[in-house]
Amino acid sequence: MVAPLSSWPWDNLGMFKYLLYGPLLAKGLYSLYEEGNIINNWCLHILLISLLRVGIHIAWSSYSNMLFLTRNRRILQQGVDFKQIDMEWEWDNFLLLQALMASMMIYLFPSLGNLPLWNTKGFIAVLILHVVIAEPLFYIFHRFFHSNHHLFTHYHSLHHSSPVPQSFTAGNATVLEHLAWSMVIGAPILGTSLLGYGSTAMVVCYVLVFDFLRCLGLSNVEVVPHRLFEAIPIFRYLLYTPTYHTLHHTEKGTNFCLFMPLFDVIGNTLHKNSWELHKEKSLNAGKNGRVPDFVFLAHVVDVTSSMHAPFVSRFFASRPFVTKLSLFPSWPIAFIVMLIMWGRSKIFLYSYYNLRDWLHQTWVVPRFGFQYFLPFAREGINKHIEDAILRADKLGVKVISLAALNKNEALNGGGTLFVENHPNLRVRVVHGNTLTAAVILNEIPKEVKEVFLTGATSKLGRAIALYLCRRKVRVLMLTLSTERFEKIQKEAPADCQNYLVQVTKYQAARNCKTWIVGKWITPREQSWAPSGTHFHQFVVPPILAFRKDCTYGELAAMRLPDDVQGLGNCEYTMSRGVVHACHAGGVVHHLEGWTHHEVGALDVDRIDLVWEAALKHGLKPVSSTKK
Repeated sequence: MVAPLSSWPWDNLGMFKYLLYGPLLAKGLYSLYEEGNIINNWCLHILLISLLRVGIHIAWSSYSNMLFLTRNRRILQQGVDFKQIDMEWEWDNFLLLQALMASMMIYLFPSLGNLPLWNTKGFIAVLILHVVIAEPLFYIFHRFFHSNHHLFTHYHSLHHSSPVPQSFTAGNATVLEHLAWSMVIGAPILGTSLLGYGSTAMVVCYVLVFDFLRCLGLSNVEVVPHRLFEAIPIFRYLLYTPTYHTLHHTEKGTNFCLFMPLFDVIGNTLHKNSWELHKEKSLNAGKNGRVPDFVFLAHVVDVTSSMHAPFVSRFFASRPFVTKLSLFPSWPIAFIVMLIMWGRSKIFLYSYYNLRDWLHQTWVVPRFGFQYFLPFAREGINKHIEDAILRADKLGVKVISLAALNKNEALNGGGTLFVENHPNLRVRVVHGNTLTAAVILNEIPKEVKEVFLTGATSKLGRAIALYLCRRKVRVLMLTLSTERFEKIQKEAPADCQNYLVQVTKYQAARNCKTWIVGKWITPREQSWAPSGTHFHQFVVPPILAFRKDCTYGELAAMRLPDDVQGLGNCEYTMSRGVVHACHAGGVVHHLEGWTHHEVGALDVDRIDLVWEAALKHGLKPVSSTKK
């Protein structure tokens, strides 16, 4: 049986739970219309405070996930995975609960709804009441939740089930706990108001500072300098730190205080290493952290998808990217950020995960897809990529894999430029296209005898054509360049060359039901495909699923092994745990310990070898068909 007050009464409402704010909004707007005064409009005050509290939690989450700022300040090094993100999805339940409780308190104590805007004495009173009531009350409740087996098992264990503390972890608790914490935060406010010193400013400031300090402790990022405590030793008893509270989450039997370690000292529950570990983490802020073993060098696709990042919204980034109307109000901000990145930004750390004790990171070139096609921008982009490769080489990274346009043939010859300019590189540069080709080729049914190929003279197109003709599959290669076609044809074995056929128009494929798309095609060009055609593709962005009588494959991708740890964001439109094949190709290159660079033209003879290696290491093909 579910323990009483362990689940939320609106659990089954989903997004409709926010309708419970409706009466507050309706009464607030009605009062504003009738009285024209917002100062004593307590309904709107509650709603405004709730919104500000949401903003504080989101801001701390964003900061914690800005790895380019916080990577060396992180206390627990493991990543936040999908399981924790899903568990904390409804983190704001407690805000709704406390908004409803505040409304009830105002009805019970009507004077609370008519507080003055400001009262200086109220700030002094609420601080005193916080120290003498809120701090000891929280300590007693918190310690009791740990010492009582029933309470911990059925209630408080939920809060501790989040492996990596984050600001949203504050909301990952049961109704019973949040009722107790509501008493803690409400007692100083109610006490100050009943003493006659209450004010709207006091309520707002106390609640927001309370939330700010809770998020600070749960941020998993050490931002409190140890020199503060060395200069003023008494401060260490008055203000906890993220390291201090993280010790409570990892060891559970110590550091129970709300914000003031003084109460752990009084209760003899202070962890003996609290100050030493805090100093260690604080000193590490200026040092380089663990060197990644593998780096995937990505780039931004477009302005809209740039918002699909953990430091923008951890929840949005944990699901495959789709364009939503809710994104458009933020589009101007994202556009401004794009301009700033164009002018000043450098390569930055975006995300990471662990695979069999290896650290894999994603770095991002601060350039958007359209910029790769601007002639005057190419030199700068190559400089960014080169800097990333040299940085990886200096750090001791084993493999760096180039994503999508970072290995564009016209830009740098599929990575060849960097290997030729720096022949003594220790880091292996990989474009990952061999595995991309393998994924596409293994999606094509064995019984297929004819395919239509666009982007036929690209690195991938060439390799796919040569591989298929060896399988005695007729390949209709769409290209206007006879010279390029003949060059590829001569690479095929003599008895297979006739299986490569040059075509110059889409009409030539009107009877072919297997299209391999390596160059973006319009709906009009798709219309030449017969009904029942399946479109395989290796083009970015993917083509529009225009034909209802045809099926469309996803971009070439593979699912990471099951033992991946700390993965909590989706790679563009990929499903959870799925990465683009070029990313997976770099992973395989690293896991196999191969010492060659994979740049330039694909070695067709290695396609099957790379495919088998990927399967051997637990990477799995992803079903490519969607209606």
